[in-house]
Amino acid sequence: MGRNLVRLKGFDKLTDVDEAFSIFLSRIKLKRLRAVKIPLKLASERVTAEDVVADHNLPPFDRSAVDGYAIRAQDTFDATQSNSKILKLIQNGRIGKNETGLIWTGNMLPRGADAVIMLEYTKPLQDKIEVRTPVTPGENVSKKGEDVRKGEVAIKAGTRLKSHHIGLLAALGVTNVKVVKKPKVAILSTGNELVEVGHKPRLNQVVDVNRLILSSMCLNIGVKPLDLGIAEDNIEKIKSKIRMGIERADAIITTGGTSVGYADLVPKVINQIGPPGVVVHGIAMRPGMPTALAVIGEKPIFILPGNSVAAMIGFEVFVRPTLLKLLGVRSEPRPVAKAKLTRRVPSALGRQVFLRVCAFERGNEFFAEPVSIKGSGVLTTMTEANGYVIIPKDREGLDKNENVLVHLFDNLRREECV
Repeated sequence: MGRNLVRLKGFDKLTDVDEAFSIFLSRIKLKRLRAVKIPLKLASERVTAEDVVADHNLPPFDRSAVDGYAIRAQDTFDATQSNSKILKLIQNGRIGKNETGLIWTGNMLPRGADAVIMLEYTKPLQDKIEVRTPVTPGENVSKKGEDVRKGEVAIKAGTRLKSHHIGLLAALGVTNVKVVKKPKVAILSTGNELVEVGHKPRLNQVVDVNRLILSSMCLNIGVKPLDLGIAEDNIEKIKSKIRMGIERADAIITTGGTSVGYADLVPKVINQIGPPGVVVHGIAMRPGMPTALAVIGEKPIFILPGNSVAAMIGFEVFVRPTLLKLLGVRSEPRPVAKAKLTRRVPSALGRQVFLRVCAFERGNEFFAEPVSIKGSGVLTTMTEANGYVIIPKDREGLDKNENVLVHLFDNLRREECV
């Protein structure tokens, strides 16, 4: 199950992060979900299921890129501020020698014309115009097929559709588009100490925030969360909830009950439900060491710690890339910024540490202010951060002013962190 990195109470072996994910992916055949056709107006942020091929040129004809006059460029070659050219203004028809016609942005270029001169560079003279600036052939003209040529792939499969993609598809006359069906992810919290949001916890109880956090993270990448609620630390109750998730969803996320305590029952339940069961349990990472990865049939199951920050890091490292594969997304890595660390940070040998940082710009340089490497249940280590730095397992820490790569999950800040 992985190299024995360090012996901790309850875990004989901890598996490297990359190795854990590799083992997990090798035990499951991830397939992009089926395609569905939806109206283009509803397709924003959905993922294309097939290449969209242009059935005509865009633009479909040579057209003006500005408001001005359609002309033959050669008629202006000798025009200067002191030696203007006078062109005859015609209303319609072919543009002949020393003739011109008024044209607006997007209008088809009339026959005979090969350029457009902007209104600002002309002077009207009754039925003529005065030109004092030369233009070149093709100037201020959008050529036929300049955007997309007929038969060309306009949008590739696996593209998350943004506003500019929607605009291009609309310009091509597309009204419906095939997108990948949204994966449905069942989310379950376990623990006798948990109460629902809105309920006042009694002594030794805590409000369950993990389901809301993970649901939001699912929604952010275009995945439907299915709320399985809270299960007490009881094998049959946990088993019933997980079976429900397997029946209704494409993937399952649980939080809590994954360490090695008496009430940590989720891995045991998973193994009872069906093969192959838990394939990795105990990962050399901080936070998130008790994380487990499992498969039942063809359904991926992510058994994340109950500590909220550890659960969020587990989602980032394992859940997010898996769900993006189900969505068929071609590539959607987190933005990365190179920054200088503002202070020295110690680390633990043998575990890959996900250091939360606040990355900001000062002058022409980027800096990363460490938030914390402790407190996997302290949510403010995430709310104060906008990214994380990965400390390799073979480093005892990072030095002040060391260049690091910040994986951003929020916007880079323009002022120093407080």
